[in-house]
Amino acid sequence: MRRGFFLVCMCVCVPPGATGDGSASCVGVSEEEDVLAVYNPAKDERKEFRVNRVFDPAASQDAVYEDTQPLVRSVLDGYNVCIFAYGQTGSGKTHTMSGSDARSPEGRGINYRALDDLFAIRDARAGEVDYQITVQMLEIYNETLRDLFIDPRGGGGGAANRLDILSTQASGCNVPGAVQVGVSTSQDVLALMARGAANRATSETKMNDRSSRSHQILTVIVDGLSHVTGARSHGCLHLIDLAGSERVGRSEASGDRLVEAQHINRSLSALGDVIAALASHSSHVPFRNSKLTQLLQDSLCGQAKVMMFMHISPESSMYGESVSTLSFAKRVAEVTLGQVGALLGPRRGGGGDEMPGVA
Repeated sequence: MRRGFFLVCMCVCVPPGATGDGSASCVGVSEEEDVLAVYNPAKDERKEFRVNRVFDPAASQDAVYEDTQPLVRSVLDGYNVCIFAYGQTGSGKTHTMSGSDARSPEGRGINYRALDDLFAIRDARAGEVDYQITVQMLEIYNETLRDLFIDPRGGGGGAANRLDILSTQASGCNVPGAVQVGVSTSQDVLALMARGAANRATSETKMNDRSSRSHQILTVIVDGLSHVTGARSHGCLHLIDLAGSERVGRSEASGDRLVEAQHINRSLSALGDVIAALASHSSHVPFRNSKLTQLLQDSLCGQAKVMMFMHISPESSMYGESVSTLSFAKRVAEVTLGQVGALLGPRRGGGGDEMPGVA
């Protein structure tokens, strides 16, 4: 029997000093598993935040994907799935989603591992089900939706690269004009991801010398046809590397960077409002308040499954940013705690071939 919407909240803590900041760490994992403690030395104050899972700085890409795998695989059964990387700028979101070295299996992040996993299952089930896998790669920059498979500096850039969203259409079909490319091997994926990453908007800020100034949404569309029953399935996996949240005063953004930061923060706030409305079963969910939530509307409600990776930098100088991120995480985790034990299983447990509760 299918479950309704549910959301899993994970927290990733990057190594101290990874941002180039040498201040002491203010973050620790409490004796109670999956509780993060943040200490403010200026006020001698300690705050604790509970999430579904904590990954410490030593956690491998294997360990992170192990808990992600069941959601990824559910797209083969026709579910819509969103996996978000959220956090302050420079806290390792792109590392989680893309990895450190896509050419090395050990260095690959969730994006590459998810597609490798889907390819392997497609091949294993080839005698029973025919799966067609296509991808599209979009970015939302200053509330404008753009196609990352089109070079903005080329003939297809500029206004021609701006896309509209049709809310009446299902995920995978709701952005007419977006380039969708069929993929069947890891090499296909490597080439496409490199192409998309080269076109993403990034800039230097005081907090990060290569800060992502847009939300990147890699959508994996899986259409299945059973050779046994003739049944068809359609599911979308959205892998979202969010732009870094930041306090404008701290990043010293001005001019174009200030405009970008304002759009980013408003968009992230709108995402939080949608999560809160869904959690409270509100009769009105404000999907149309941002392009991000409008794009992902049917993958954030109904039978959708959502996972959010919250990223924090542990340095004491980042205390304010970490508390802000973890406060959002707490808001999310309060929705989900107690719902996902069967999904995550024991710590470091592996995912099965099928989602718990999937018919």
